[in-house]
Amino acid sequence: MNKKDVAAFRKQFKLDTDLLKIIDIYKVYIKQESSDIFHEESQPFALLDQEQQELFLTNFKKVLGGKLDMKLFEVSFAPQAEEHTDHTQRLLYEGLHTKEVVDWKSNMQSIAQKMVQDVQYEKDIVVTFIRGNYFKPTKRHSDEEEVADRDEVYKNPFILCSMNQTELPKRSLVFDFIGREFKSSAMTDPIINLASPIGGFLFPVFTDNAADVNHILYAAGKTNKPDMRFIEDVLDGEEIMTAEDDKAVFEEIIKEVVGEEVNTKTLANVYDEINSMLVVEDEGEGEYLPTLDTIEMERVLKASGVKDVSTEKVERAFQKVLEDKTYEMKASHVVPSYASKSIKIETKVANIAISPQDLRYVRQVTVDGKRCILIEVEEDTVIEGFKQVPEELLK
Repeated sequence: MNKKDVAAFRKQFKLDTDLLKIIDIYKVYIKQESSDIFHEESQPFALLDQEQQELFLTNFKKVLGGKLDMKLFEVSFAPQAEEHTDHTQRLLYEGLHTKEVVDWKSNMQSIAQKMVQDVQYEKDIVVTFIRGNYFKPTKRHSDEEEVADRDEVYKNPFILCSMNQTELPKRSLVFDFIGREFKSSAMTDPIINLASPIGGFLFPVFTDNAADVNHILYAAGKTNKPDMRFIEDVLDGEEIMTAEDDKAVFEEIIKEVVGEEVNTKTLANVYDEINSMLVVEDEGEGEYLPTLDTIEMERVLKASGVKDVSTEKVERAFQKVLEDKTYEMKASHVVPSYASKSIKIETKVANIAISPQDLRYVRQVTVDGKRCILIEVEEDTVIEGFKQVPEELLK
């Protein structure tokens, strides 16, 4: 499921659309100190009043917010044994296709029970499941075309889950219009924080307009902080690598092949070479995701001017860092953003931010026995409104 698929799906979480129909909603309340379900409630989504529908739609949209491999992760289901009737893939698949609401509710309840097993949450939790249908036109239509021209659509049944913490209302001073007096608020009902979901998932994922029931889209509460216990014990998923993990692996492999020290020109060449592999966003219908395996890493390093690079050397680096010579890193994970000053140079004297394409203009040099950062500039340097006088320090 690429970012365009996720964005197109998120876009439909609104009241005035005919491309998304939510059928059932099932809510579970889990108390902080409990390992059991305190309260549950199931009903057709259409029976909620409009204000509740809008609140939940905004919440579900936020569950699917964030970048892939940073906040959203496509997870493969671990193989399931025949005797495992509570495998999450099976529970979701059966819940997706059953016509009986009681069966759908029972399967979602089983997943909720797995959420509270052997874990203690910091606050009370509300888990919400919905199931419905997502319709996607088979042809792209321009904004000028009539909406009614949707005779042919892909129908994608789905289940989406969100997890939200509750908050106790803060004590405050209120004015009672009826009694015409000031008094302290007496509200004690917990508030469900629908503005900041702490996790969730979408099943199945959609690939090339087809459902992929062997994968699930997991949503983490924080960027690059997936809950591995949740992925493995609740979703029955396999281990994942975040974008942050890929970048760390990339850096270690570079150090194994090139060494601990590398000049800025070489590093800039490496970034430029990898960036050239990335497709321009919004180009074409799909999204090509270039990866770096041992072959591509060898090619990138040689093209960047690194000496003494060989297939054996790169494979040994992969094996040492990952213990897997077949692993592929996503190119978009390892290269800094070329759209911003994403490279940070931190020193005791100053912090500098530059874009990757300008890295070649920065060098570390030695002047009078002292290490200095030299930045090549084309224009005059102005500090606090004062133009700086050029100084000939390097002979």
